[in-house]
Amino acid sequence: MSIKLKNKIENKQAHIAVIGLGYVGLPLALAFAEKGFNVLGIDTDAHRIERIKGLKSYITDVPSALIARVIGKKLFNASTDFNLLSKIDVVIICVPTPLKRKYTPDISYIVSAVRSVTKHLHKDMLVVLESTTYPGTTQELIKPELEKSGLKAGKDFYVAFSPERIDPGNKHFDVTEIPKVVGGLTKVCTQLSGLLYSQIIKKVHQVSSCESAEMTKLLENSFRIVNIGWINEIAQMCHALNIDVWEVIDAAKTKPFGFMPFYPGLGVGGHCIPEDPLYLYWKAKHYDFSCKFIKLAADTNHNMPAYAVTRMKEMLGKSFKNARVLVLGVTYKKDVKDLRKSPSIRLVELLRKETRVDYYDPLIPYLKLDGLDLKAIDLTPAKLKGYNVVVVAVDHSSVDYNFIYKHARLIFDTRNVYKDKTDKKVVKL
Repeated sequence: MSIKLKNKIENKQAHIAVIGLGYVGLPLALAFAEKGFNVLGIDTDAHRIERIKGLKSYITDVPSALIARVIGKKLFNASTDFNLLSKIDVVIICVPTPLKRKYTPDISYIVSAVRSVTKHLHKDMLVVLESTTYPGTTQELIKPELEKSGLKAGKDFYVAFSPERIDPGNKHFDVTEIPKVVGGLTKVCTQLSGLLYSQIIKKVHQVSSCESAEMTKLLENSFRIVNIGWINEIAQMCHALNIDVWEVIDAAKTKPFGFMPFYPGLGVGGHCIPEDPLYLYWKAKHYDFSCKFIKLAADTNHNMPAYAVTRMKEMLGKSFKNARVLVLGVTYKKDVKDLRKSPSIRLVELLRKETRVDYYDPLIPYLKLDGLDLKAIDLTPAKLKGYNVVVVAVDHSSVDYNFIYKHARLIFDTRNVYKDKTDKKVVKL
């Protein structure tokens, strides 16, 4: 082990760079800065850097005051200049990992970041990847790329994978309170990365390899996509059988063991759950293994907005074609200002093809995305009465649902906000 790097980490003398200042990278960079480390944030998005230098946050979970505090203490700096990596001891990569097509990973952001690191790689540097990816990425792609510098991984420098576990909007678990999993190319790589994260995180769990750490993240998200897909299928089944799925879930969760409640809805959104499990699906195909559960769950969740449209057609009959529909909530998650992969957006797109649709979301005053150019309506009694059906797509806390219930003609509740309403005015998913 590099005693020099170990001592630097323990004494908070290690200079840390976080590449990618999104919803994962920015909170992580600030957490290290808060603990006294000198941190450099790097992002190719110049607008983000301008916001940071202006002491303004663009991440819901990051208060602007925190940015101002660590910059004021000269513990955090942000830049688009990768040349600054030459003076860095630890590099943490937190770049996006989208899909090229429905089932094909796009790791170009990782490759680009790693190539930038390679140009400035030096002895005793630790490189950690946090971006979610398929098992084998660190060993098969990052290690060879970094070794193009002429240095040897595990000997001259150190490499590890540590999956991000950020949950946007979660007020109970920030980045420092979520246990961290780390797995390195070698035992020493694992130990150094474990030591690094233990400076800001209470519990660090070390695994035997990068592949195990990579697989851990995919297991976590695949567990969720499969169970959400399953409960969405159960919701459709219960409707066909004329059974209240919400009542069934409430009854099942009284069992103190062997059951974990998941809830139906319009599908899954954000970056992680809709896409990460498909990295595993893609990788497994290279070993002639078919992840049937992942594909089935992904398809089931993807089709939930279309199922919702079908249910509205049942509710309105022939009048659907000339109906006016109001969608409540367009973000992918309750109380989180984030539109990534939002199933509510897909619902709006599908409805626009067949009828008239408006939306209301207290977090999104206007919607200009993927061909949509809409402005949120003002919620008034007269406006609400003008819609044939109001769809509760996202259950934001700040919405007055009693007001909506009082003035709406018909409500399609996909989030069970009207749990105690039993009249025909409310139709549940």
